[in-house]
Formats: sequence, structure tokens, C-alpha cells
Amino acid sequence: MSMAARRLAFILAAVVLALIAAWLFFVVVTANGITYLHFVQIGLLLVCCLWLSWGFITALVGILSSDRQPSPEKRPVPATSRTAILMPIYNEDATAVFARVAAMYEELRQTRDFHRFDVYILSDSTKAENVTEERRTYELLLGELSAAGRIYYRNREKNIGRKAGNIADFVTNSGGAYDYMLILDADSLMRAETIIEMVGRMDEEEDLALLQSQPLIIGRRTPFGRALQFSAALFSPIFSRGIAGLQGHEGPFWGHNAIIRVRAFAASCGLPTLPGKPPFGGHILSHDYVEAALLARAGYKVRVDPDLEGSYEEAPTNIIEYAKRDRRWCQGNLQHARILAAPGLKMWSRISLVAGIMAYLASPIWLMFLIVSLLDPVLAPEPNYFPANSLFPVFPQPETNKALLLLFGIFVLLLLPKTLISLGSAFTERRKDFGGGFVVLFGAFVELILTSILAPIMMMFQSKAVYEILIGADAGWPSTDRDDDYMPLSTAFKASWWMVLSGAVVLFSTYTYAPDLMLWTLPIAVPLVTAPLMISLTGNPALGDMLRWTSLFTTPFEEHPEPVILASSRWREKLSELVSQPRPQKAMMEQSEGLPDPA
Repeated sequence: MSMAARRLAFILAAVVLALIAAWLFFVVVTANGITYLHFVQIGLLLVCCLWLSWGFITALVGILSSDRQPSPEKRPVPATSRTAILMPIYNEDATAVFARVAAMYEELRQTRDFHRFDVYILSDSTKAENVTEERRTYELLLGELSAAGRIYYRNREKNIGRKAGNIADFVTNSGGAYDYMLILDADSLMRAETIIEMVGRMDEEEDLALLQSQPLIIGRRTPFGRALQFSAALFSPIFSRGIAGLQGHEGPFWGHNAIIRVRAFAASCGLPTLPGKPPFGGHILSHDYVEAALLARAGYKVRVDPDLEGSYEEAPTNIIEYAKRDRRWCQGNLQHARILAAPGLKMWSRISLVAGIMAYLASPIWLMFLIVSLLDPVLAPEPNYFPANSLFPVFPQPETNKALLLLFGIFVLLLLPKTLISLGSAFTERRKDFGGGFVVLFGAFVELILTSILAPIMMMFQSKAVYEILIGADAGWPSTDRDDDYMPLSTAFKASWWMVLSGAVVLFSTYTYAPDLMLWTLPIAVPLVTAPLMISLTGNPALGDMLRWTSLFTTPFEEHPEPVILASSRWREKLSELVSQPRPQKAMMEQSEGLPDPA
């Protein structure tokens, strides 16, 4: 099947599933008459089910697809090929960042292609103490690795354009010296073998401008972080296969752990400054999606290869830090609404931008649907089909069957992909990577329960983010705290007191005006009322260590740690110890700080 036919079938299937759900819901809710509120409900549900169907079919495509198999023999990097490894940082823990750089550099140094790579730490840090720590750690790292002239560091005094501007600054001043740039994040870590493989694939296809790997999460201790990294390890490679199967040569760019052809990027990816003030104007925050669309517009291939293993990242370890990062991504994705009509963009690039917007609009739409659904029984004309002390409404036949069919269909859209992936992993060789078949199934079950409990909390955070953006509040670009620190209950309460109040209002209103719906509201209201406790418990590293002891949420990287991961941990300890020692009399900063002359 051609790519165009596959995409058409995909869109039609998603639309048909959503329309069936909306029709079933229409029949059910209008059994006792039609009100204007019903049309609002149906419209909201149609959008929600279209989004659910989109994710469901993407996952099915991934389950039914196979990985692109790498060549059996390792390719040598051509003599003319040079790659810059870029590590943009912004007010990060310098020892952790430079430890990852050291681990990758050491592993690359053991290959015959080492001389084709240079490393750049591109600092946009604004805090004086962070810049001082970065310079000190860089100085120590150069001495330990004897890497003068191979690892470079610079700090921009004015971080214009955020990360996109940081990369653009490198491309403008030093990009001409390199064929490719491997863009990382401050928490990225990649196997040398994977880096060389990515360069080889770029060399094979001259029109391939961007190759995205699937970064998996490592190094998390808290229950929230461990659930994230387990879910990423188990499900993400399959979902990425679905994305690759549908997007083809107009694939995604997630901003890091991807290699880019420098000249194509320089010629095609100049980002505009959007007119007006933030949050919708100013510099584009979620630049990666836009850059991928611009490369595709210029006729280049943009691709994700899920079979590229050995690509890692970290993630926020608690819900508050996750929501803070999500707030910035939300603002960046909503900015894309102003780019959708840009001339020349490929249709699938526009669809990808819409999907990115919907990733955040889905939460407030679900919230509005829930609010309207709670109002409906109160305002609905007689008779009321919600008998007392009953979990399910009782409609005249055949409405009851249709209501149950709708409920079953929504559960299928939500649960079937993860269930199939979990079963497929538990009963194949893949189970060995996760500690055994039972561990896989139990971990997937607990992850489902945990994400279901946290879903109302995340929905509220995202809905709040969308609301703030719509009223003109700018999130800026806050740095991310990735440390596994304990989350105090007081801190959790300060961030979520409004959820507690919202959940209490829902419970009181339901009990007072629609007591027959009380059982339906509990899965939403109880997590909101207990949000501070849930945020604190899931952000507790001691509790996460207990889960690790029971093998819950075991990942392949814990069962069989990669050398580069172990090396990163060793270097972090070593650099922390060196930084704490007195500063040597003679520094090496003058030898290699700054960017080299491309000539």
C-alpha cells in the first residue's frame, strides 16, 4: 500500500470510529429528549473520540509493523564526513551534564572513527553560579580526558531565541566545518555505536536531512519516574513504529537525540519571530516540529528509525516538574496554530502540527465534556435514567445495549494497544529484558492503575496551562530539575490546592444535586481531593527504591546496564569529587574555550 493510501485509510478509520462513538452517544443521551446541552456533549465527545482513535490506530500500525533492520556489517564513516555533537544546556547541574559528555566521548574514542567527531557544550545559562560551575567542570574535564581541541564550551551572554537560537548560533558561526550535527539535550546519553550508525544512515541517503532516534528514559528512582521509564521502554518503541509507518519521509523531530544535515538545516530552517507578544507571539518555543516541517517543505527526508537502540534521556521525577516542563511545551505547541497556514508546507506536516496542538487541547476538552455530562442529569427532562445506588444508567431497549457498546468501545480505544504490547512482550523473548513475563504483566497492570489515578491530576494541570495561555500568560523557559529529591507534602499542596478545592466542589455538588452520579464522579474527584498526597508519594525516591527491590517497573537498562550508562555514573562521581577540591593554579580554559574557526 502506498503512503498516500495508508494515510487516507488511517484518517478515514479514525473519523469513522469517532462518528460511531458520537452516534451511539447521541442515541443514548437523547433517549429522554433533546436539549441544547446534548449537542454540546456530542460535539465535545466527537473531538475526544477522534483524538482517542488517532492514538489507537497509530499504536495498531506500530504493532503490525516491523522495525527497519540495520545493515549486518558496521559501516565505516566516509573520510570526508565530520559530525559535531551538540549539548545545549540551560542552568543545569554541570557535573551531570559533563559526566554524560565524558561517557560518550570515552566510548567514541575507542572507535576508529573517533577523529570524525567534535563535541560542543553550548551554554545558555543565565545564572552566574551555573556559569562558574560549568567553566570549572569543563576545565577539569579537559584535563582528565586530554581533550583540548576536541571538546568545546561557550556561554552566550544573551540567550536570544532560546534553544533554537542556541543551535542557530552554532550553525552560523561553526556549522560550515561539519556535515552533520547530532543534537542532544542536557540529559541525553547515546551509545557510540548508535551515533556511528546514525552517521552511516545519513551518508547512505543524500536527501535524508534529519534522522530521529527513539530516546528512552533512564536513571529514575521515584515511583513517578520509574513508571515513566517503564512505560517508555515497553510501549514507546512500538508507538514510534506507528509514527514512522504513517509519517514516512515527513517524520517527527523531538528536539534531541537526532542527527541533522547541517547545510540543509542552514538553508531551510530559519525560524521567524512571530508578531505580537508571548505567549502566541515572539520566538517559537516548540521549534522542533516546525524545523521538521521546513526540511520536508524543502524536499528533504525527515525520518524516525525506532530500531536505533542505545539512545537515552532522563525525565522529571515528580509531577510538579513534569507539569512545569509540560507548560512550556503546551505554549510552544499552541503557537503552531499561527504556522499552520504557512505556504508550501506538506499536508502531513500540517496534520502533525495539529496533532501536537491537540495533545494539549484534549485535556480541557475532556474536562468540559465531564462538566457538561455532570450538568446533564440535573437539567435533563424527565424521566431520569440514573436510578439510585446504580453504577450504570438504565435506558429502554435498545438504548442500554448501545450505552454499553459505547462504553466498551472507549475502553478498547484506551486499553487495547497497551494490552497487546504487554502480552506480546510477556510471551516473547522480549520478557527477558524486563525481568520475566510476570514482571512485565504486573508492571503494565500497576502502570495502568497509576496512570488512571494520576490522569485527572494531569488533566487539570494541562487544562490550567491552556487557560493561562489563552488569557495571555507567558511561561518563559524555566530550567528543569531532574534530581530525585524528596517531594514534601507542603510543596505538593502549594502546587495543587486548587485541585483539592475543585474535587471537593464536584463531590459536594454531585451529592447535593445528582447523587445518582456519585459513583461515576469518584474516579475523578477522589484523585483531585488527594492530589497533594499522590504528588508527594509518587515523588518519593525511598518509595521508588522499595519498588525497585520488588522488581516492579524493571527496565532493560536496569537488568542489563549499558557501558555508557555505567560510565556516566562513574564520571559524575569523579567530577563531583574533583570540583570539590581546591582550584589548581594553572587553568586550561584558554586552550579550548569558545568555538573553532570553521575555516
